[in-house]
Amino acid sequence: MFVWSAVAHMATPLATIGFSQMTNEPAAMQAMTSENIGTRTGLYIFPWTDPNDPKMMEKYTALAKTHPTGMLLYRPVGQDMDAGNMTPMLIKEFLKQFAQALIAAWIVSMIAASFISRTVVVTAIGISTAIATNVSYWNWYGFPLDYTIAQIIMEIVGALVAGLAISAVLGRRTA
Repeated sequence: MFVWSAVAHMATPLATIGFSQMTNEPAAMQAMTSENIGTRTGLYIFPWTDPNDPKMMEKYTALAKTHPTGMLLYRPVGQDMDAGNMTPMLIKEFLKQFAQALIAAWIVSMIAASFISRTVVVTAIGISTAIATNVSYWNWYGFPLDYTIAQIIMEIVGALVAGLAISAVLGRRTA
């Protein structure tokens, strides 16, 4: 999984599908100051309406008719990742994918099935996880469809690769 993820990000366009450049990025960046956004790293939804307000949806709908809507993942100046040192992020990603593979291996180890059947089960688990979050983000938050499809493809191929490896290690056993 981890190796496929690296290949997908470095040797294919899958990792950047759906990303767009702002028309006037310098002006937008200039507006992103601590006075306008704050000093906290965070995920910001705009226009903001208080979720505890009983008229939240009504207010949001009115604002959305006259203002842009969106989400902004924001890191203030000086709080960005160290682009020169991706090691901490790579370690976290490896640990996440390793945990996923262990869970899938545990599930298929209890199945008396062939190599192909076990591979299909792990791939099905991957399909389920791929659509669980990605489709919801497309549906509710307006993530681009091409981005969503690319992310799902990367997850499914990763699950297939993991399924092949897990099935090879487990072999054909009875439960």
